[in-house]
Amino acid sequence: MQIAIVLGTRPEIIKMSPIIRYCEERNLDYSLIHTGQHYSYELDAAFFHELELPRPEYKLDVGSGTHAEQTGKILVGLESILMRDKPDVVLVQGDTNTVMGSALAAAKLNVDVGHVEAGLRSWDRTMPEEVNRLLTDHISRYLFAPTEKAKANLLREGIDEKKILVVGNTVVDAVLQNIEIAHQRSSILRDLDVAPGGYFLITSHRQENVDNQTKLESLIAALEALYSTYAIPILFPAHPRTSKRLREFGLSVPEGVRIIDPQGYLAFLLLEKSARLILTDSGGIQEEACILHVPCVTLRENTERPETLDVGANVLTGMDPERILEAVSTMLSAEATWTNPFGDGNSGKRIVESLLSIR
Repeated sequence: MQIAIVLGTRPEIIKMSPIIRYCEERNLDYSLIHTGQHYSYELDAAFFHELELPRPEYKLDVGSGTHAEQTGKILVGLESILMRDKPDVVLVQGDTNTVMGSALAAAKLNVDVGHVEAGLRSWDRTMPEEVNRLLTDHISRYLFAPTEKAKANLLREGIDEKKILVVGNTVVDAVLQNIEIAHQRSSILRDLDVAPGGYFLITSHRQENVDNQTKLESLIAALEALYSTYAIPILFPAHPRTSKRLREFGLSVPEGVRIIDPQGYLAFLLLEKSARLILTDSGGIQEEACILHVPCVTLRENTERPETLDVGANVLTGMDPERILEAVSTMLSAEATWTNPFGDGNSGKRIVESLLSIR
């Protein structure tokens, strides 16, 4: 069986890493295709190095652009690779333009698509990610759902139950495989002169948040209020999109907030593990915070990770300063004793073995 693994962004590299490692362990026939949707060293190449993954056989160098531009380049570039290599299955993960473009290119060539992390829904189709994940699910042959909730979403949309397998989330594999390595290798806490539990960690990069000046101003006001209330340093690894918008809107961060460069995977994992609380609009970071038992406040009105809400690991606030301040108070006073709902760390193995048993 020949497997083509397609990825294009930092979260995809992380979440596909357990699958790649298991393919290597089994000495399977697979190829690694990188669309280049994330194209800076910090958001891309550094992760292959840190995770000790093989370099991709193909790289499309899609880069930045509109959704149509990125998707079109992916369709054209991937089609030629698939026509030449003729894999049995194309594996994609998540909800990016890489995922949807790759799945569509494969489906048009009658190549089976396997969607890792299938069935997630925010129920907000104004989000590009929601459109991507929904379309990908409906053209995929194999749907690897992380939870029973995700499976129920797929069944509700009329997808054949025979196509769906609940496998857990590969993010658990990645976190468990790498957290101890992070402790051993990363000096990020010492470099930043912060102590475990002695800071808040924030990330914000979503288009609907940082491209909106009013929302970004609200976030700055919330950070100012947080530092005024708790006097705890706030570390802000700034995504390139966020840094660009801060400059364009003429906004500066308030006292107590430290803008730092984007971090490699191991350093960021350790920053997450050691934070007193995490604020984010990232889906993957909601999961990682839950797995690491760090309280999370999500700067969105919805989430495709409702399991984090169900177990009490996360709360939604949008970008409203008052709601953010209230949620932080609530989460800091709660016990981080929830059970991880995303699996036991063997999802990558289950996915590959299920494909081998089917073919």
